[in-house]
Amino acid sequence: MERTTQVIGQSGPFLDALERASRAAALDRPVLVIGERGTGKELVAERLHRLSPRWDQPLVVMNCAALPETLIEAELFGHEAGAFTGATKARAGRFEEAHGGTLFLDELGTLSMAAQDRLLRAVEYGEVTRIGSSRPLRVDVRIVAATNEHLPDKVARHQFRADLLDRLSFEVVTLPPLRARTGDVPVLAEHYGRRMASEMGRLDWPGFTREAMAALVAYDWPGNVRELRNVVERAVYRWERDTPIDAIEFDPFQSQYRPRTLAGGAMTVEAAPAQPSAPAEDDAPGDFKSRIARFERDLLKKAMAEHRFNQRATADALGLSYDQLRHALKRHGLISAGA
Repeated sequence: MERTTQVIGQSGPFLDALERASRAAALDRPVLVIGERGTGKELVAERLHRLSPRWDQPLVVMNCAALPETLIEAELFGHEAGAFTGATKARAGRFEEAHGGTLFLDELGTLSMAAQDRLLRAVEYGEVTRIGSSRPLRVDVRIVAATNEHLPDKVARHQFRADLLDRLSFEVVTLPPLRARTGDVPVLAEHYGRRMASEMGRLDWPGFTREAMAALVAYDWPGNVRELRNVVERAVYRWERDTPIDAIEFDPFQSQYRPRTLAGGAMTVEAAPAQPSAPAEDDAPGDFKSRIARFERDLLKKAMAEHRFNQRATADALGLSYDQLRHALKRHGLISAGA
């Protein structure tokens, strides 16, 4: 497994987690990497392997959640020809492939209890038995596992074996979410922005406006670094000007036409958000033109607020060009004439 993605950050909690992983790398013991989605668990697993004495041996990755329960044991331990329907020839499992190196088990908490039983034996005795065989095979494998769940809670609910957790938790590295990594958002945004601009062949990197960067810093980032990368790269590729980027879209699914599911599973298209209604005659006296002007001003104010006062996003939502929107805002005194 080769990565081009770098481990980037300078905050204290993030550096502490990396230091713990680096110290554990030299020991031939299992390590659990815990963290929310998008925090970089797989990158830390690779770091554990590359800094270990096994660095020149295989690093084999298996996502335990990506396979149906009936195939997980065959993937982990291999099978002999004819062991089950479709097994036309013998196949080595991930343990055999990782012999001498590291086996990274992602989404460990999704393993079935039956697979946990066999995994425990492999960890304890260094032996695996292919499905359909009675002859155990010796394997020399270091286990690094990752999950976004609190496994002791699963043990308490009898959904995870306590003895397996004891064997795998020699060291536990918990990665902080991005919202706890103070100061890392600007560093990451700058890195991914520059890289995307270079990928698109842009010679100059304009950076982000102060307002755009403030929005990035203030966002909660439920998807952590993976989400930040998507948001930044999307902003760069959509920006067609040489000025600093000021349009940030956090939710690419936000649309007045997004589908929604009705009762029974039928699909429909959600109606556009209600626009501010024209003032009633009793509430807003005046001629036709003045009423239209008030309605237009209210519409602009509401749209700007909904899009966090991002003019380009507001223009897109209203079906206007950027210049048309600015002209309308100036006409209604919503921005200064020199802005």
